[in-house]
Amino acid sequence: MDSLNDYTLRLPTAAQALAGRVEPVVVSPRHLVLGTSTREPFDNNLHCAIFALGCFWGAERKFWQVPGVHSTHVGYSGGFTPNPSYREVCTGRTGHAEVVRVVFDPSRVDYAQLLAVFWENHDPTQGMRQGNDIGTQYRSAIYVCNAQQKEMALASRDAFARALAQAGHGAITTEIVEAKAFYYAEDEHQQYLAKHPDGYCGLGGLGVACPVGLMRSP
Repeated sequence: MDSLNDYTLRLPTAAQALAGRVEPVVVSPRHLVLGTSTREPFDNNLHCAIFALGCFWGAERKFWQVPGVHSTHVGYSGGFTPNPSYREVCTGRTGHAEVVRVVFDPSRVDYAQLLAVFWENHDPTQGMRQGNDIGTQYRSAIYVCNAQQKEMALASRDAFARALAQAGHGAITTEIVEAKAFYYAEDEHQQYLAKHPDGYCGLGGLGVACPVGLMRSP
């Protein structure tokens, strides 16, 4: 983990953000675990969701294990810098969070179920950190892709907040906003824990179930 700096716990403004680059990162076209495409365009029947819940290595594994998920890929979103590198994101000067983009078949898995995976597998009360991972890139966030996702994400937050309060936990700090551009992380980070089964995963939930029945899609 990089040493603490002025941007570890506060987000930069657009003017303070690193310039980035025009050229996108090139990643493998096939998912190492699922064998599906990792690149757009995806079939019209598939939907996308974007979640930030700490280090994206473990987050991606949580979602590729969900039946009905077609593909997953890790990257950066929520900030300003176009096509940033991992090292740039770690400086805190891109504004981005480490995210996993989930491509899923809504006829097989409901967005509400993905929200439950999100809430139950990290601590959404920690602000700009997850455990020992400290920095704005580790913040908790849901980047919604349409109005229905926003409605369901907000409902899930409120339902989970009540469950956390009953269990004696603090207030949720999760950011829920409309999705900005998604930028792929370098290929070495894609499906990292499939390539390195004993690799680092700092994810840990609070042992509180998210009441998905209250927010299921119509």
